[in-house]
Amino acid sequence: MQRRRLGDLEVSAVGLGCATMTPFYDEPDPDAAIATLRRARELGVDFLDSSDAYGAGRNEELIARAVKGHRDEYVIASKFGNIGLAGGPRFSDGRPDYLRGACERSLKRLETDAIDLYYIHRVDPEVPIEDTVGAMSDLVRQGKVRHLGICEAGAATIRRAHAVHKIAAVQIEYSLWSRDVEAEILPLCAELGIGFVAYSPLGRGMLTGNVTGLDALRAGDARRNMPRFQGDNLAHNLALVEELKAHAAAENCTPAQLALAWVLSRAPFVVPIPGTSHVHRLEENAAAAALHMSADTEDVLQRTFAPGAASGLRYPEGHLRRLGI
Repeated sequence: MQRRRLGDLEVSAVGLGCATMTPFYDEPDPDAAIATLRRARELGVDFLDSSDAYGAGRNEELIARAVKGHRDEYVIASKFGNIGLAGGPRFSDGRPDYLRGACERSLKRLETDAIDLYYIHRVDPEVPIEDTVGAMSDLVRQGKVRHLGICEAGAATIRRAHAVHKIAAVQIEYSLWSRDVEAEILPLCAELGIGFVAYSPLGRGMLTGNVTGLDALRAGDARRNMPRFQGDNLAHNLALVEELKAHAAAENCTPAQLALAWVLSRAPFVVPIPGTSHVHRLEENAAAAALHMSADTEDVLQRTFAPGAASGLRYPEGHLRRLGI
């Protein structure tokens, strides 16, 4: 497995998103998830991405079980502040007192002395980012956190955060069908020496070619509420995926592998974190790091999946407004 750098932190070129190892899209098998986390180490995929919001902390506990006895062979990232998933009135919480407590709880669930990369999961509009990152930097000085990150933030916010303490990674959705970050965020990361972590690099499963329609998603699947998986948007986007399938066949790879190879080709500081709780999907995704698409294929993908090509917003409109980017 190739290696890449997120600021001063070295990780596998393809990481493993752990959100779906606890209920989000479906009801995953914990034993299968643990087997996947252990297989990741064997494949050289050492970069694990979690959050205290995933499964209300159970996601971190699952990771602790899986890496027990091999903690030093993994790079564990976790996050705090995304409290909107709990259904409360507050969308995010970046208050210093809150984050200090959140970190202690994550450390306990992860059964570790330090979190390798700690993100603010959602920026709190009521707390200056300087105050949030200042308190996060105290955690670094205390040895509880090794590197800092920020998720779903605009360019100005990232710059302000980086001025307080070096930011190792920015994490925002990025894939063939979500290319908003190319205008400002990726150039800013290149300028400041910040790594970029691409979540949902497979378009929440759409770019794997395995999503055939809304009926294929279970009743509680979060994608049912996302505009790109509804009505005419879904039909348009499924047609785009057919194009991806055709080019993947020409490159002798799967659609998922081609989609990941495209993300990896954007810049040497970009690290995708496709999520799965299945070993065979992990192995498929990891193999994308060795794939080099032809110039012709890259050119066609650039045109087919030009910014704005996907139909529908990536989140419901109200959620996007609260992100503030």
